[in-house]
Amino acid sequence: SFYEELVSHGVLEPLTAPVEGLVVKEGTRNYMAPQGSSSVVNFYLKKSGADVFFEHHVTQICLRDGKWEVSRKTGSPEQFDVVILTMPVPQILQLQGDIVDIITASQRQQLEGARYSSRYALGLFYEGGTRLDVPWAARYVTDNPCVRFIAIDNKKRNVDSPEIGPSVVVHTTVTFGHDHLDSDPAEVQQLILSHLESLVPSLPKPASVKCQKWRYSQVTKAVPNCPGHMILHTQPLLICGGDGFTHSNFDGCIDSAVSLAEAVKSHL
Repeated sequence: SFYEELVSHGVLEPLTAPVEGLVVKEGTRNYMAPQGSSSVVNFYLKKSGADVFFEHHVTQICLRDGKWEVSRKTGSPEQFDVVILTMPVPQILQLQGDIVDIITASQRQQLEGARYSSRYALGLFYEGGTRLDVPWAARYVTDNPCVRFIAIDNKKRNVDSPEIGPSVVVHTTVTFGHDHLDSDPAEVQQLILSHLESLVPSLPKPASVKCQKWRYSQVTKAVPNCPGHMILHTQPLLICGGDGFTHSNFDGCIDSAVSLAEAVKSHL
């Protein structure tokens, strides 16, 4: 039903562009978001009617008079009746305040069991009218120590506009991400670019490049024995979830979201 709704509103479309090296499991269907994956999130936020505030870096959660007082890096603390945490699990364990003592020893052990891969993502952006002469929209690479995935992003999304230049997205291998996690970003960017050039020598020089470290990329091991969510405190409710409690694809996110919603509803 989630897919049907998103497809009917044009947020998702079936993936039809050629993807080299894509392993298709029997019974699975692949989709792409023409306006980017953030459009999926924005669709649900708009539908919810919630007021959303960005760039609030939470640092501390404390109990104050039967409510949760949430502190952030900048700005005054705020109080809430219910707090739902869906950041990567290691970042939940980095929070300060009463939450440190509220998480039990057994819960902490479970949470510490979550494992994530780390990668770098590189974006290459071109001027309008630039042509990228490759036969695929995306390609999985199996024989390179640095590059795992390359996508001609506009081609993958079936978006072709003469006004907007094409862009290329590159994801590194898990091993490369792990080995270069604390390396100088400029050096990492140059390394990825040199590997990309050897793989796709026909790519022209981009107008701009952006390199992004993805510290918590995909869940390689979910929190054990805790499908969907974990309740840290009942009155007031403090609950955590996300793909760290399921698996890292859209299905995993939906499974956790439904699990969280049901748990929160039963406590209201």
